[in-house]
Amino acid sequence: MKDKLYLYLKLLRPKQWIKNFAVFASVIFTGQLFNPQVLLESFFAFILFCLLSSSIYVVNDIFDIEKDKLHPFKKFRPLASGKITKGDASYIFFFIFVVSLIGSFFLSKGFFLLAIVYLLLQFLYSVRLKHIEIVDILTLASGYILRVYSGELATGYHISVWLVLTTIALSLFLAVGKRRAELTLISRHQNNNIPATRKTLSHYSEKLLDLYVAIFVSATFIFYSLFTFLNNPNSTVLPLLSLDFSSFLQRKWLMVTIAPVVYALMRYLEDVYQKHEGESPEKVFLSDIPLLADVFIWAILVIFIIYFVNT
Repeated sequence: MKDKLYLYLKLLRPKQWIKNFAVFASVIFTGQLFNPQVLLESFFAFILFCLLSSSIYVVNDIFDIEKDKLHPFKKFRPLASGKITKGDASYIFFFIFVVSLIGSFFLSKGFFLLAIVYLLLQFLYSVRLKHIEIVDILTLASGYILRVYSGELATGYHISVWLVLTTIALSLFLAVGKRRAELTLISRHQNNNIPATRKTLSHYSEKLLDLYVAIFVSATFIFYSLFTFLNNPNSTVLPLLSLDFSSFLQRKWLMVTIAPVVYALMRYLEDVYQKHEGESPEKVFLSDIPLLADVFIWAILVIFIIYFVNT
């Protein structure tokens, strides 16, 4: 029984729920992290998005069961390995699909509409869009972007346009990095069959994907730097810094967080190109201790600057 429950949980891919922490962006960057009501709304949005995304993962596994059997790693998934039947997977999908939609409706009308858009987009990705080059990358990236917007619609607090642009660029970078890692992985596998495993990969070359990576990693750095420079908190710097040069320093403290962002981007590129990882961004994040520590430091700096320096 425990083994069966473990397989059901594995089918939902809980490791990928880490991406859903993006729903807290609007709460953190608008200064509402310690507002109990807003934080609770964001927490519910996080739980609902975990259910929404898991329902899509189940559908995706059902549609891709034959192709996953040819994949070096995906063949060990519960459905592809035959440890869970399509019937069981369909029941699980229906249950979490209904629960997530009902919960989304009661959280907010805006969040409910976004949930519908997310489900439709991801369903189209599973049945068609994943087979169209470039469109598959854009659809993958949209999933990350919608997570950020779901936090806004759940709470009513909106983040800076520069942070939105950062999210878009970072999402595209992660999506392209995922495709780049998949192409490397399958190409290096002894019995690789790229078109049979993922059709769109046969339309990408490593050189083309490298160019995409360069574009979006640069855009992420530029947009985030502009966000930190142009961010306008409602408060001033600490009295200790209220000297003649404080007019320059005032409201610019978030620029300190550029350093860990640059390190994170460089470290992730190392994982993709040197370690040939990146097919699963959440796996890279959880397994790379220096990267995990860097993101933790970045988060602490952001919270400290927004909530304690600018007070």
